[in-house]
Amino acid sequence: EVDFWIIPIIQGFVQIEELVVNYSDSSDDDKSSPDTPPQDCSCVDDVHPTFLVALVSRRSRHRAGMRYKRRGVDKNGNVANYVETEQLIHVHNHTLSYIQTRGSVPVFWSQVGYRYNPRPRLDKSENETVPCFRAHFEEQLKNYKKQVIINLVDQTGREKIIGDAYLKQVLLYNNANLTYVSFDFHEHW
Repeated sequence: EVDFWIIPIIQGFVQIEELVVNYSDSSDDDKSSPDTPPQDCSCVDDVHPTFLVALVSRRSRHRAGMRYKRRGVDKNGNVANYVETEQLIHVHNHTLSYIQTRGSVPVFWSQVGYRYNPRPRLDKSENETVPCFRAHFEEQLKNYKKQVIINLVDQTGREKIIGDAYLKQVLLYNNANLTYVSFDFHEHW
């Protein structure tokens, strides 16, 4: 009886926009080559297709907190500051969806202090981390079937300890549905 008074909310972001692609702004060279036969444009949508684009980000209620204050994984496998972002595109009666998740590295770690970018430290052993890491990725694989992990942790310097612990847990978990990629921004800057 009280459902009428309960307002569902999310901690996140939603934006929906309609986009129209106008090909008439491109040059004639971009439209076709001399070998391309002229095409009959029988549908208005083919000339100026309309796309409905939606972006929905949902932040988890588990382990939400300020950056540098809330890090790592908890005993239930929830990672700090976890966000699921879904991109939806609707065009010609077809809807496409792409989901990306992000969150803190799922090992027990923290950063102590109030200065900018405090040094990270591991808070529990490798063996204590295994069941929580496993719980995190079992939930991820239940929801998404396969995942590509992109580790953005600095592979050298002060964050190396976290990156190494993450890789070690991935290797111990040894699941064929996880693909691990390490991407160091400093190498590509």
